[in-house]
Amino acid sequence: MNATGKVLRLVAMGAAAGVLVAGIALPAVGGAGVGLVTAVEEVDLAPRDLVEPPLAQVSVVQDVNGNEIARFYEQYREVVPLDQIADIMKTAIISIEDYRFYEHGPLDIEGTTRALLKNLTTGGVAQGGSSITQQYVKQVLLNAAETEEEKEKALEASYARKLNELRYAMGVEQKYTKDQILEKYLNIAYFGASAYGVESAAKRFFGVSASELTLPQAATLAGAVQDPNATDPNLGKTSRDRLLKRRNVVLDRMAELGKITQAEADEAKKAPLGYKGTPLPGGCESSKYPYFCVYVRNEILNNSDFGKTAKQRVAFLNRGGLTIKTTIDPKMQAAAERAIRKWVRPTDDPVAAEALVQPGTGAIKAMAASRPYGTRKSRKEVSYNLVADAAHGGGIGFQAGSTFKTFTLLTALKQGMKVNDGFSAGAGYTAPGYSAFKNCAGKPIGDPSHTVTNDEGSPGWLTLQTGTWNSVNTFFMMLEQRVGLCEVVKTAKSLGIHRSDGAPLQEFETFTLGINEMDPVTVANAYAAIGARGKYCAPMAITQITDSTGKTTNYRPKCRQALDPEVADAAAHVLSGVFTKGTMAGVGGIGRDAAGKTGTNDLSAAAWFAGFTPDLAGAVSLGDPRGASRYKLNNVTIGGKYYGSVFGATIPGPIWKDTMLRALRGVPPTEFTPINAERFGGCSDGCRKVVPVTPPAEDHDLPVTILQDQDTP
Repeated sequence: MNATGKVLRLVAMGAAAGVLVAGIALPAVGGAGVGLVTAVEEVDLAPRDLVEPPLAQVSVVQDVNGNEIARFYEQYREVVPLDQIADIMKTAIISIEDYRFYEHGPLDIEGTTRALLKNLTTGGVAQGGSSITQQYVKQVLLNAAETEEEKEKALEASYARKLNELRYAMGVEQKYTKDQILEKYLNIAYFGASAYGVESAAKRFFGVSASELTLPQAATLAGAVQDPNATDPNLGKTSRDRLLKRRNVVLDRMAELGKITQAEADEAKKAPLGYKGTPLPGGCESSKYPYFCVYVRNEILNNSDFGKTAKQRVAFLNRGGLTIKTTIDPKMQAAAERAIRKWVRPTDDPVAAEALVQPGTGAIKAMAASRPYGTRKSRKEVSYNLVADAAHGGGIGFQAGSTFKTFTLLTALKQGMKVNDGFSAGAGYTAPGYSAFKNCAGKPIGDPSHTVTNDEGSPGWLTLQTGTWNSVNTFFMMLEQRVGLCEVVKTAKSLGIHRSDGAPLQEFETFTLGINEMDPVTVANAYAAIGARGKYCAPMAITQITDSTGKTTNYRPKCRQALDPEVADAAAHVLSGVFTKGTMAGVGGIGRDAAGKTGTNDLSAAAWFAGFTPDLAGAVSLGDPRGASRYKLNNVTIGGKYYGSVFGATIPGPIWKDTMLRALRGVPPTEFTPINAERFGGCSDGCRKVVPVTPPAEDHDLPVTILQDQDTP
């Protein structure tokens, strides 16, 4: 017996311990010559430990109640134990791939000898002759490859690779039982049609679990592993015909080996292929909550909590087999979706978007929009996140308008102003000089050449309360000048305010009028902090992740005290009047303590409403994604109704109200903490007993004329 024969015999007998050294010399075949080993005189066939990275598995996203809402994966795979795989499937795969699997060691001597003789006569590697163990090793190396070069090396037709596989196979056979190896192989194998592992393949091909596979189905899957790309049934009739022929080859082989009768094989051959092409689960387009799904995906991909590098985070999400529990509340989500549908249609050009956030935790409870998520423009689908910022898959957002006046109000309260302190505001405001406003870099940016106006005349004497209730532009320009632009910017930033597109905030004198483009999640979360008595919590979508090993990591809210609680209480007191005495008076409240602020941009380019209770906060935006400055909300039909102009209280406010009424149904109402009247009540240096105020018939973010006693808060 030559050296090669000795080596093969030793391996076949399972002699894996120790170092097997053999000088292998093969005669040249053809002009180029063929040798099993050419670079070395000795071959080290000691068992080698195979590093087995975790298999890429499907990550499942759940709502707050534990119900599945989405799936993420690099490879669609569901790992199952061997006892959950039909016996006929095990028989079929062993019959066609390695019929002596339970009899030989890491190498099938008969198959390898047959392949070796064939290769020697052809001058190359024409046959593999690999055992199931060797095939498992190859799949592990292929799955571990990170670059195209590494993948090509794992698949190259060379004796060096075969010897390497053999060394690893020897180690695998020492480490695991035959049943364990078969289980691992069936879970790692690729079957075509984007299905990895027998469980996923059974569902994808036939709509059943691996435990339910019939003889024809098992033979089909067993036949597919040889060349899954050539027999991929998704690729059309030619590939399906190949797969059917391959199935019949498996059935004949099973009959030849006596695993089934020839009659059973013939009967199984009569069955059609039966490929169902069950849609792959997961992905945000198929999620019930697509915008929230996009948010969760981007949160993991961009947050260092889930991996130090971008590459690690992608692998964590798409390969980790995670169970991701989130904050989304189906009841609150349904409330938001229903309210939006009532006011805005999916086919309307303007788009409504809403986010709900829990004060005190930052938990995102709902993310909804009037447009469906997707790529089909004919159905007006949107392929980016309408509810969130660019970091979470969103776009540039819409200018937030007068919702930003709240940050100026907060700054005034922080500096000691009382709710009835005020001054007289005119019909127009022009900065008295460049230094009247300074950005946070200390640069004078006042614009004496620009006049900010109100659409309806001169408002007269206004206080923090009446100016806020009626959203008077000129009053807030004067107030911002008084408290300092940079201080207002700092207040906004302390509540998490940042531009939707990720660019730095624009710090111009009109900052208080909401010139920065925002997204509903960011605005809702800022207002939630006021509802939590100044406790700011970063927006939170993920509460718990369990990995494929069962290890669970809990994620807690990231919070800090951004405002003096009494300042937040005073702001809530003022903003609650918006529902009874201000721009939302025509819409009304929700039957429990609530506060908020309308927002309408210049010439109705976009409209907003942001509001909160101690239990839930929300923000609604409305604008045309084709370009708000070009496609304004004037002379438009929305929800089947014509509007000459749309304001914050026209559509966003009612959407917010309808949402809150349903979302908070069954939730015991929590009251605001009363204002510290000694600290913030009445007025100090800017005091007037009776002042003219103007409640508008419609939200114009402007004042009208009423006499209001200002002695008490």
